[in-house]
Order: sequence, then C-alpha cells, then structure tokens
Amino acid sequence: MKKFVAALTAAAAFAVLPSVAFAAPAADPQATAAVKGMLEAMEMRKNMNAMAVEMQKAMPAIMRQQAIGLIQADPKMNAEQKKEAAAKIEKMLPSLSQALSKIFSDPALIEEMIAEMVPLYTNNYTIAEIKQLTAFYQSPVGRKMMTLAPKLSTEGMLIGQRVVTPRLGKLMQEVMQDVQKP
Repeated sequence: MKKFVAALTAAAAFAVLPSVAFAAPAADPQATAAVKGMLEAMEMRKNMNAMAVEMQKAMPAIMRQQAIGLIQADPKMNAEQKKEAAAKIEKMLPSLSQALSKIFSDPALIEEMIAEMVPLYTNNYTIAEIKQLTAFYQSPVGRKMMTLAPKLSTEGMLIGQRVVTPRLGKLMQEVMQDVQKP
C-alpha cells in the first residue's frame, strides 16, 4: 500500500506540474515584468484554478485506474488478495480525493507555480518573444486556447493514462517476472 501512495503522489505531482521549472537565478527585471504581463494576458491564475477543478474531477478515476493496474500487475498476490486490495483502494479513494482537493485548492500553490514559471520563460524566450506571446494570448484565438487549456489538459491526461497504463502494466509484469527468476 505504501508503494501505491508513493506512486500516487508522484503521479499527481507529474500530472499537475508539467510546466513548473526548477528554481533559477533572478532574471532581468524587464524580462520578469514581460513574463508577468504575459501570464496576466494568459489569465494564468484563473486557468490554473480551472485546471485544479478539472484535476479534482479526474483524479479519483486516475487514482483508481493506477491502483487497480498496480494490484493486477502484482504477481505475488492471488485473486482473493487482489480483490481485497481493490476493495481497500475503493475505501481509501474518498479520503485521498479529499486530500488532493485540499492541495489543489491552496491559493499558495498557484502563486508558487507562477513564481517558478517566471524563470522558465525568461530562460527560454527573449523579451521580444515574450511580447509576441503576450499579443497572441490577448488575441481571440489565444483567449480561446487558454479557456480550453484546463479541459484539454485533463482530457489529454486521461487519454495518456488510458494509452500508457496497459503498457506500463505489461512492463511491470515482465519486470516482476524477471525479478522473481532464480
């Protein structure tokens, strides 16, 4: 069960934080201001809040799918043990979902992510490019893109989960078979 919680924590972190950069040295004040302007044009706070809501909706199904995949791939468990483990997961899901909801609802999370995004952009774009991106995000298609981003991100994550999970389950079964060979 500890492995499941660790895998769940890692999955949630990677699912929610795909665009967060590692801490970087302080950026040029003009570049920082340009990025902050671009993030405002992107309505980043609003969209991150919307994405958090979408994640809260999607995470129970993702957690269930991940957990059941891990359980089914465990060659050490017999059918009855797998059934019992699945039942335990079902009992745990509401409290796990509630804990994730609390994390996603924390306003400090969004502020920290935005602060980390400034060096991400300043290290990868020039001020001129940031201004071009800002103009795009202020355009009708840029606004539409940002409005749809939380929904598309969540649906894309579910697609990825649906496509990748069977492959990972098969890989884990092969690894476990290799590990158990004398």
